[in-house]
Amino acid sequence: MAAPKILSVDDSKMIHTLITKAFNPYNVQLCFASNGVEGLAAASRELPDLIILDVTMPVMDGVECLMKLKSDSALRDIPVIMLTAEAGKENVLKIAKMGVRDYIVKPFTEQLLLERVSRVIELKPKGSETKRIKTINDPATLLVIDEHQTIIDTIQRAVAHMPWKVLGTDQCGEAAQLIAKEPPDIVLISLSLPNKAALNFFHLLRSNVRSQNMPVMGLSVKTAQEEQTEAKNAGFTGIITKPIDTTELADRLARAMNLDTSGRYYREENGILFIKFPKGLSQNGALDLAQYIEPKTKALVEAGMNRAILDLTDLDRLEIYIIKLIVQVLNSCRELDIKYRIVGSPEFINQAKAYEETSDMKIYPSLAEALADFS
Repeated sequence: MAAPKILSVDDSKMIHTLITKAFNPYNVQLCFASNGVEGLAAASRELPDLIILDVTMPVMDGVECLMKLKSDSALRDIPVIMLTAEAGKENVLKIAKMGVRDYIVKPFTEQLLLERVSRVIELKPKGSETKRIKTINDPATLLVIDEHQTIIDTIQRAVAHMPWKVLGTDQCGEAAQLIAKEPPDIVLISLSLPNKAALNFFHLLRSNVRSQNMPVMGLSVKTAQEEQTEAKNAGFTGIITKPIDTTELADRLARAMNLDTSGRYYREENGILFIKFPKGLSQNGALDLAQYIEPKTKALVEAGMNRAILDLTDLDRLEIYIIKLIVQVLNSCRELDIKYRIVGSPEFINQAKAYEETSDMKIYPSLAEALADFS
């Protein structure tokens, strides 16, 4: 997809310089004109995704330029943000009636410009198109905002086995400073902070182009339904209820951060796809494993290979959701004519006997025996 194109129409070189500097970190195309006549010609030639149009200019001012834009069927739908030196109510109403998308009063900051433009077009950092997808094995930073240190400590212990750093505070002001210094990969905030501080902080994050896509999870007592509903309606990524279920916390946070967790379950070696069911596989973990079944098995077949090993040796229990997950993997293998073998511990084999009698699921006690049966 081509980078969005922004046309700036302004007679001030200083404004053009500010716009260039503000959008330099983002994947956008910039073009410039110094008056309304040049702006109309540039708009017809470039067909930009957004026009930033100054009101006061020589030759043809912004008002006349906007009227001509709106009267041209090929240009009338291009969104326009007006720049004005007047902040009076009458002037603002006049601009609004012209059909502009938004307006900015001079002087303005780079941050305000980015915030207003991001309402109209999506701003993506340069290189984000080709940026490597972050995996669950990569370092990540979690920011926890909670009035109780025990909650911060609980979260820190729950993810201690992960390559993640946990920052904690009970003050939104300090949290804002931490985000400015080191933007975290996810924010967890207590919904019970006074004066709806969590909702206010969430809206602050969403109004900043640099944090508008940052996942935010609400921390809430299970029975506090009203505050949870408010957070969901506001657009929170999810809710973590207290007391915190630490067994599934890492999996939930990984999903919220959109991390690639496939390496935890899948690896390819010597033309064979190994699918690992880890110890203590939670329901959230099962969802993670399941989301990669189709792409991984299809990729195997497309690469000219057709063998898979389901490694269940670390499973310590056989829950219904795990059985359903195994069936889902087997069905995907059958549909694509992938030959599969299942390896399980003696304890698992005993648990699975009844299920095995009503299916074609043969379980091997060792990886060596399963591999030998392929030949």
